[in-house]
Amino acid sequence: MKIVILGSGSWGCALAQVLADNEHDVKIWGINQEEISDINENHQNSRYFSTKLHEKLRAYQDINIIKDADVLLLSIPSSAIEEVCLKINEHANKPAIIINVAKGFHPVTHERLSVVIDRCLDAHAKKAIVSLIGPSHAEEVIMRLLTCVNAVSNDLEAASIVQNLFSNSYFRVYTNDDVIGAEIGVALKNIMALASGMLTGAGQGDNARAALMTRGLAEMTRYGTYFGGRSATYLGLDGVGDLIVTCTSHHSRNFQAGLIIGQTNNAQAFMATNTKTVEGIKACKIVYEEAKKNHIDMPITNEIYHILYEGKDCKLALADLMNRSLKKED
Repeated sequence: MKIVILGSGSWGCALAQVLADNEHDVKIWGINQEEISDINENHQNSRYFSTKLHEKLRAYQDINIIKDADVLLLSIPSSAIEEVCLKINEHANKPAIIINVAKGFHPVTHERLSVVIDRCLDAHAKKAIVSLIGPSHAEEVIMRLLTCVNAVSNDLEAASIVQNLFSNSYFRVYTNDDVIGAEIGVALKNIMALASGMLTGAGQGDNARAALMTRGLAEMTRYGTYFGGRSATYLGLDGVGDLIVTCTSHHSRNFQAGLIIGQTNNAQAFMATNTKTVEGIKACKIVYEEAKKNHIDMPITNEIYHILYEGKDCKLALADLMNRSLKKED
């Protein structure tokens, strides 16, 4: 099978290497000439890793490499998905399995990303849509450290194809058909990772983080099941699994963003100067608005929104969470 990774960043390169290790025909497309040259000339993407890449990996700036592709993997920020789908429509000459690995929502319509992809891609370009998501950091996958994720799709045949393409001795893929629950889970855990970083930055410890993760999981489940996801999904890789890795790891951009905000108590300054993709910041605004519209109780998300978008003091937000009316655990 011919596979093209669209996106030459850290996750795109890490997944390309998994496929190269599995002896598949894989190419990387990107727009950053420095990254492309680094991959081709030095077998490295030094912007993200010190680890050498698989020697067979090659990268290109010509979008025409997607012609005749059997699989197209989108490793791009959620905000760029529509634009890239339009490029695919223009240059694809056969239907392909589309794999999405981003975690978030459309910034304007608030749609889940598989819905955005399905809406934007023409029939001649798409065969099926699969989300490859779960607890995974590119920094560990590139070093071939053990990782488990889900191939999530309404088309279980396509999910099984993706499962077999990627699975090997260090990268194990399960399949799941709860598209709504899984996509919401991996998006909302980024909000909780921001909160976890803020806790740490504000000087709190393990007790607070354990409480945050547990109550955060309750929020994720409440929100996801409201929109049709299955509660069992939130006890799996795309729920508690992804929540653990992003709330506890310094590899997590969302945790790191929250850490800086908690230390400086200045979210506006962080957002004004940040140059990295921190999906939780965008997701928080969307989830806050949707929860408010649909009367879904999301106390942690609400406080993170107030910190990010209204300048609320981090320690005051913590105090307000702790001093809420007492209740039975749900």
